[in-house]
Amino acid sequence: MTTQVPAIEPPLVDAHAHIYTLDMPMSGSAWHKPPADATIGQYLKTLDDHGVRFAVMAAASIYGDYNDYAIDACRAHPRLRTTVIVDPGIDRYVLEQMKADGVVGIRFQRRNVKTPPDLATPEYRKLLRRVADLDWHVHLHDEGARLPPAIAALEAAGVKLVIDHFGRPTAELGVNCPGFQAVLRSVERGRTWVKLSAGFRMPSDEAAARYAAELLKVGGPERLVWGSDWPFAAYESKVSYQDTIDSFARWVPDPALRRRIGGETPLALYFS
Repeated sequence: MTTQVPAIEPPLVDAHAHIYTLDMPMSGSAWHKPPADATIGQYLKTLDDHGVRFAVMAAASIYGDYNDYAIDACRAHPRLRTTVIVDPGIDRYVLEQMKADGVVGIRFQRRNVKTPPDLATPEYRKLLRRVADLDWHVHLHDEGARLPPAIAALEAAGVKLVIDHFGRPTAELGVNCPGFQAVLRSVERGRTWVKLSAGFRMPSDEAAARYAAELLKVGGPERLVWGSDWPFAAYESKVSYQDTIDSFARWVPDPALRRRIGGETPLALYFS
């Protein structure tokens, strides 16, 4: 008799994905040219096919501050939220309307950016104050080695902080990477969350599992969320959505912890 392996319970919330169409205006500094559309219809079908009920889109840096498509998706589908990329001089009333339309934070995509902007300038201090006043978060993506000064500046600004992709530790240093250690200390201080996402971008699945275990030990499930990183930019033909759910189960073997990381924590952070 063949033993049936129980199906993995899907996460309730996918906290990191991108949507776009190829005819959208691409940024002049785009690091990747997608091979095909990744439409909201395709993404919602993917969620439904895998039993995932809610999602949070990450602003796609290759399209700069063209947030229109993601905002329109949130307006049409209450199960969705999104972050946006904005100019620091954006008007307060525009941000307030974005919040009403389902925006939950701003994204600083600093990876592949040679010289990131100075967050201590008056315009960025004003933007970050508005983010804090809106009870939004700053969604930060960079290589682990470059994270410490950005974390320090954002903590000083009093905003909530969500860090992408395990904090992307330097491969050869792993959990001992000073940037990853800075992430752990920030998590411990209580206003930072980390995404267990894009394990396929890590040196190995085993490395991703080690990062997850360290983050879980320091912050517990209330400081972690899970994300698929659909449609897997630059890995479009190498990763499936089910692969990302299966990886999550390997990183966090305890189903009760997965329910909190994949459900309770992101619902409180993004949908409350």
